[in-house]
Amino acid sequence: MSKQFERVQAGEKAFDWLLLLFSIGVLIEAFRIDGEIRLNSAGSFPVGLALVMLASSVAILFSHRRKRRDPRIRSARHEAEVFLHEHFQPHIVIFSVVAVLYLAAIVWASFYVSTFVFLAALFIYFRQGKFISSLIITSAAIAVIYGLFTMVFRVYLP
Repeated sequence: MSKQFERVQAGEKAFDWLLLLFSIGVLIEAFRIDGEIRLNSAGSFPVGLALVMLASSVAILFSHRRKRRDPRIRSARHEAEVFLHEHFQPHIVIFSVVAVLYLAAIVWASFYVSTFVFLAALFIYFRQGKFISSLIITSAAIAVIYGLFTMVFRVYLP
């Protein structure tokens, strides 16, 4: 009787270890808020969340210990290539770049202008060039955002 092993996705085990390191880093930074552990201190909630992250990442590492790499993946380089091909597809990269540009644009332009440009550009891209309807949807979304934050919540957006 042969054992069946679950297959690990390309880069999954490396991501698990990076998650563990990130969780340790968050825990260290959470401890630096107060420098000590007290239930009523400013750092108690971040420390608690960091401990949950750390426990989760250890549980993930433990649950993946018996997973095996796909036999079609020949080397670490090939695994990296498969990972990049699966997770960095053009639409994901374009969205990420536009999102970073949007975050930078909020500093120079107003929230409403930069949000309008961001939404319009992405709607036009993802809806494959449907220009007029994308602008209508974007305008409606901006109107709803303006109405909610300015008139209902009475919050000033820069």
